[in-house]
Amino acid sequence: MSNRKFKTEVADLLHLIIHSLYSNKEIFLRELISNASDAIDKLRYLSLTDEKLKGYSFSPRIDISFTEDGERKLIIKDNGIGMNETDLNDNLGTIASSGTRKFLASLSDDQKKDSNLIGQFGVGFYSAFMVAKKITVISRKAGEEEAWKWESDGESSYSIESAERQEQGSTLILTLNEEGEQYANRWELENLIKKYSDNIAYPIYLEYDQVHYDNEKKDENGNALKTTEHKVEQINSASALWKRPKSSIKDEEYREFYKNSFYDSEDPLFYIHTQAEGTNEYTTLFYIPSKAPFDMYYADYRPGVKLYVKRVYITDDDKDLLPTYLRFVRGIIDSEDLPLNVSREILQENRVMVSIRNASVKKLLGEFRKISENNPELYSKFIAEYNRPLKEGLYSDYANRETLLDLVRYKSSTEDGYVSLKEYKSRMKEDQKAIYYITGGKEEVLRTSPLVAAYREKGYEVLIMGDDIDDIVVASIGEYDKTPLKAINKAGALSDLKSDEDKAKEEAKKPVAEKIRKALGDRVKDVVISSRLTDTPAAVILSDDDPSVQMQRLMKQMGGEMPEVKPMLEINPDSPVIARIEKSDDEDFIAALSAVILDQALIQEGVMPSDPASFAAALTKLLSE
Repeated sequence: MSNRKFKTEVADLLHLIIHSLYSNKEIFLRELISNASDAIDKLRYLSLTDEKLKGYSFSPRIDISFTEDGERKLIIKDNGIGMNETDLNDNLGTIASSGTRKFLASLSDDQKKDSNLIGQFGVGFYSAFMVAKKITVISRKAGEEEAWKWESDGESSYSIESAERQEQGSTLILTLNEEGEQYANRWELENLIKKYSDNIAYPIYLEYDQVHYDNEKKDENGNALKTTEHKVEQINSASALWKRPKSSIKDEEYREFYKNSFYDSEDPLFYIHTQAEGTNEYTTLFYIPSKAPFDMYYADYRPGVKLYVKRVYITDDDKDLLPTYLRFVRGIIDSEDLPLNVSREILQENRVMVSIRNASVKKLLGEFRKISENNPELYSKFIAEYNRPLKEGLYSDYANRETLLDLVRYKSSTEDGYVSLKEYKSRMKEDQKAIYYITGGKEEVLRTSPLVAAYREKGYEVLIMGDDIDDIVVASIGEYDKTPLKAINKAGALSDLKSDEDKAKEEAKKPVAEKIRKALGDRVKDVVISSRLTDTPAAVILSDDDPSVQMQRLMKQMGGEMPEVKPMLEINPDSPVIARIEKSDDEDFIAALSAVILDQALIQEGVMPSDPASFAAALTKLLSE
């Protein structure tokens, strides 16, 4: 026997589980049954595809029993793939995912009390320590002769030694603690199995002793004669819900299947069940979680779609089953046409799988569109969680761009909540030349931009694009419904609002623009006369080809080389501050005031002056004069 220490992440997790107050300890049984089902899935798949295990004959089942006398125990047994010494050490002594570690580190105290989170990051086995003071696992891997025993009290270490087991699979023996003793009970177990695991595809049998009393026969003390009958009953329905006719499935069944299969305590926002026939025969059952998955923005996010072929589990770890921007979708794809031995590499290029994937994307986006048109309240909840990933689709899924353009939403300078491009266009003024938007910072900063205020005053709506990817995405769109999109903080929109009077004023004010340009030198790319600004002396804008300030920051955070991008300064010719420069011949005064105007404009865009000390000195000089 060898004693081994848990890896640090496992020790932290065990401490979190054992010493936190969970509101729902009963989910441990769901987790252990799911693990048993996964083990059977793997053996069933390998018996069809792996040369060493081809033809391996077994009748899949999960058996649950318990002891009520003395030290109470709960036993969960499966005849799945099983584990050898290496597997036990790797699977029960380590958490492999870096995403899991990051997630654990980010949990708040309130979140740590939610046991429904356990299953989300693939460590459900450890939830058994909520009800057990000791766990023993006896396992034998399919195709191998030797069995092994893993044992731990959930503190800091575990032991592994050789053992005996007649067939492949695993037996979990939970020595229950005081809080777990209630689960050594037939009725409790039967209710939990039906509640959480009714749709597990394999039969779950519960073993128990049933006591009968015969009042017509008495024992020596005159009491009814007691006899005990050992019973083994199948508790679950063992049917794949997604293969049943849609008309036979209740909403409650759909919701329970989602919560039990995808480890969520909340109902999904909605679900989409498709049973396709024809050239390709397949079934899909997709769910949209009510809250975005915790790892949605991790590089090693856990994909949410499971692939089956003729109800045989293939994988739940393939990120190519749906495009990346739909990584929040949870669900099942079950194909009748894919070969059972399809490999990951073949899967990505398989004609049938590509067809199913393309059809699934169109179905999902089509349903999103229907909900947006028929149930705005539900769609608002959806957009609050998944607007950003949909925007990624605009950049990466050209085939579905037109649909996605109608699905994404933006904040507006004139409307509450989110608005669509279609809604924006319906409100455009007759003489309006473009759909106007602003990017380059957080929403609250963009809303206070003097440029937004200028457009609002002139009666033009501006889309507020505050997501960090908006710069990349909107540049790839170009136009919507034959109407160009223009950034008001870039030079391309400068001429749109100019009247003949504005053009005449611009010509007359060129000398003051030249004074400021000379005073600022290489701090700016250009100084231009504004026909838009009303209440502020100046604003910074960029050339059409230059990345925004936010994009520059993003590139630097990613370690990319980012040459300095000089802004353009747009000045308000009617501002008293600009008039002071126009009338002055004092070069020092012009230089100081021009510098303050530029730095003030940068601050309004959420950018600190490059030289705060110089800014403070120039401001102090001006105030003293």
